[in-house]
Amino acid sequence: MSPAPAAQDADGRAALIAGISCYAIWGLGPLVFQQMGKAGADAWEIMGHRAVWSVLWAGLLVLLARQGPQVWRVLRSPKTLGLLALSTVLIAANWTLFVWSVNNGRTLETSLGYYLNPLINMAAGAALFRERIDRFGVAAIALAAVGVGVQAWALGHVPWISLVLAFSFGAYGVIRKSVQADAQTGLFVECLFITLPGVAYLWFLQQSGAGHFLDGPTSAFWLFMAGPFTVGPLMLFSWAARRMPLSTMGFLQFLAPTISFVIGVAQGEAFGLLRGVSFGFIWLGASVFAYGAWRRLKIARQERLAADQVTECAPESVVAPMDPVGQDALDDAEDQPAPVRAGNA
Repeated sequence: MSPAPAAQDADGRAALIAGISCYAIWGLGPLVFQQMGKAGADAWEIMGHRAVWSVLWAGLLVLLARQGPQVWRVLRSPKTLGLLALSTVLIAANWTLFVWSVNNGRTLETSLGYYLNPLINMAAGAALFRERIDRFGVAAIALAAVGVGVQAWALGHVPWISLVLAFSFGAYGVIRKSVQADAQTGLFVECLFITLPGVAYLWFLQQSGAGHFLDGPTSAFWLFMAGPFTVGPLMLFSWAARRMPLSTMGFLQFLAPTISFVIGVAQGEAFGLLRGVSFGFIWLGASVFAYGAWRRLKIARQERLAADQVTECAPESVVAPMDPVGQDALDDAEDQPAPVRAGNA
């Protein structure tokens, strides 16, 4: 029996709130990591704390999801461990560059990078997994390319921070697509890889008197928050993605870079006419991308509804039962979340 409409509405509202909360937290990332920077920590020290505290929270998430057996299977698979080791290098580089950038007046460049990310994912899907790009996807990528070119003109150099953030996470997504593990399990194993170097580096800092965790309760609080700030949004995202349409997730993923953009402008980062034009092209490309995702989902639903109506009207003796594997594929396609960074900064 299907859930009552009221229950479905309540579940939908809860998923929407969780999705908005997830991307809002990621969007507010610059403010959080800037507080750690004001406590005296540089990007490397912040990353050390992110590694140490994240593994505890990621482990708790695995326990709540009862994914201990899956973790054990991953740890016994050399191929999966190798892939996760490579994804760890990429996501650690992404996180470190993001933290350094927002603490050095480059928040707008990080915003541009995360606007580009879903478009990079789409291009990678076409190049590596033979996924088809429709005319909306081609237009979105073309507009983004123009935006990057104008941004380079405005800055006087290639926006390397934006491109490294976008491509490093794009590569991370490609690798994680090949890993047979859930998001929580994968994140926990990635945290395991960087925990020991993180502990060693933090111990060295404290022994040399250069650490900041013990400077006072304020410093300790913000550096400790690196853990829940990393894992908490992922938990919200994973919960919302299973209950939210693809079109909604495709739209919400642009919330995070928009918030970061507002933060960068509010903090006085240079934003002249050319830079405004470049972001205009990026926003237009993002809008086309989101519209294309919504349109594809709408067409898929209409086709499915038409097929159901034909099945209901056809004589029972003529209609063959739908292949359950095909039905599962349709359900999975509808429920599949849009490409977005699970380990967002």
